[in-house]
Amino acid sequence: MAATSNDYTSGVLRARPERIATPAAPTPGRHPLGLDGTRDGAVLVPAGLDPAKPAPLIVALHGAGGIATQMLDLLEVQAERHGLIVLAPESRGSTWDVIRGGYGSDVAFIDRALTKIFQLHAIDPAQIALSGFSDGASYGLSLGVINGELFDHILAFSPGFMAPASTADTPRIFVSHGIHDEVLPIDPCSRRIVPALKRAGYDVEYHEFDGGHVVPPEMVERAVVRFLA
Repeated sequence: MAATSNDYTSGVLRARPERIATPAAPTPGRHPLGLDGTRDGAVLVPAGLDPAKPAPLIVALHGAGGIATQMLDLLEVQAERHGLIVLAPESRGSTWDVIRGGYGSDVAFIDRALTKIFQLHAIDPAQIALSGFSDGASYGLSLGVINGELFDHILAFSPGFMAPASTADTPRIFVSHGIHDEVLPIDPCSRRIVPALKRAGYDVEYHEFDGGHVVPPEMVERAVVRFLA
């Protein structure tokens, strides 16, 4: 039976990678999650994956009003280049639950999506990252530090804030932000978030770039290379 949003108010995810005895050969390409008829999500499987070798996984969270394909577009080059799977769930509303009032329905849906991916694909438990852009980056930082036992890296592109209910372990964190961002200005956002993370003891790599509310391809590549190093 699917868990209700009330079971997820702490923000804690329960899904974990499974040991698949005889994993089937994955079908390359983009595939819908098939978990919801309205707000669903998608998974990107790169070509050439060895089903017997656990693959790295990036969970990618879109910005406000976004959809899954935006995050697949952002990470497709790196997925194919580095042989990693990208899971892009969609928020239940226009943005993520904690931004709308508290953890619940989106955490439950992400847990369902992870459970499905872990059942279908052999995933390396030591190489799972949570990433996001804009509101998705804010949510990724928040959910990522709560679930540090699951996510060993957080890749946050132009975050606005953090709202963790608790912390677990210390995932390594990558943050990038445009100095001309007019949607989430850098001074009250990343220039406050990053020092706070460092003071809390997190290993943070931070990059500012000459641009606005965007994710330059070189920032994606830097983040993914650090994740896989």
